[in-house]
Amino acid sequence: MSTQKVGVAIIGSGNIGCDLMYKILRQSESLELLALVGIDPASEGLERARKRGIATTAEGIDGLVKLDVFKDIKIVFDATSAGAHHKHNEVLQSYGIKVVDLTPAAIGPYVVPVVNMQAHLDAPNINMVTCGGQATIPMVNAVSQCTEVYYAEIIASISSKSAGPGTRANIDEFTETTSKAIVQVGGAKNGKAIIILNPAEPPLVMRDTVYCCVSQEADEAAIAASIKNMVKEVQKYVPGYVLKQEPQFENIRLAKPGLIPGTDSQEVKKVSVFLEVTGAGFYLPEYAGNLDIMTSAGMKVAEQLAEKLVAGEV
Repeated sequence: MSTQKVGVAIIGSGNIGCDLMYKILRQSESLELLALVGIDPASEGLERARKRGIATTAEGIDGLVKLDVFKDIKIVFDATSAGAHHKHNEVLQSYGIKVVDLTPAAIGPYVVPVVNMQAHLDAPNINMVTCGGQATIPMVNAVSQCTEVYYAEIIASISSKSAGPGTRANIDEFTETTSKAIVQVGGAKNGKAIIILNPAEPPLVMRDTVYCCVSQEADEAAIAASIKNMVKEVQKYVPGYVLKQEPQFENIRLAKPGLIPGTDSQEVKKVSVFLEVTGAGFYLPEYAGNLDIMTSAGMKVAEQLAEKLVAGEV
């Protein structure tokens, strides 16, 4: 193993795991992928890893511990499911290994790189929320930097072809975890998340809609500028992340006070943000922006962790 890189492993040899594998191999200057872990001996992902000289096992977390390279692994990505992550985390924590969780298990603190990454790098387990959270929470946070957000609602629409078994098994966890992170990371007083699996053919790229309810006195120009600046920050690690049109503002008079969670005001301003996320196309099709933003965010966090590990700061 290179002395200049930190050894990492990926648990999960499906779409997310494979995309992450290619990103690390092609892009990372601080991470060295030492192992890919699955549970299916016939997994295409495991075969791809073996051809690239990466250690593999089809025995799950128990097999990872048995690998010769395990002693050199300092960070592990979990790209499986929320249910499986609990056991994986328990085993990895017993060895003092840092965990970057790409499932919605939410054992560790929620992290969205452009919002709060530096605050949680010392945590043993870092949760990457969800694909919808990574795409939309930066926008909620951008609005909350300018004014109080009474309520934020996000709708993440992804191609059904980009939703594998893990994603489908985690739908309930997706909505719960994303809703909580909209509040805890995004800064809204209340939050709600909705995911749509779009069966359209040809498959459509990931599209996200963000609605924020704020005071009618909020500065629209400041909010729009904050949103655009945040988009530029996300694009530094997800180039396919784009704002589809100018942020929209609408003053609304409600039928009665208190209809919007978080405020008793009868008059609110609705901020609407429309996004599109196109994948990098390393392993997954470009329409799978939902998976691309998760792996990109996870690698961003792991690279920061690696720098701190090398410097002895964590």
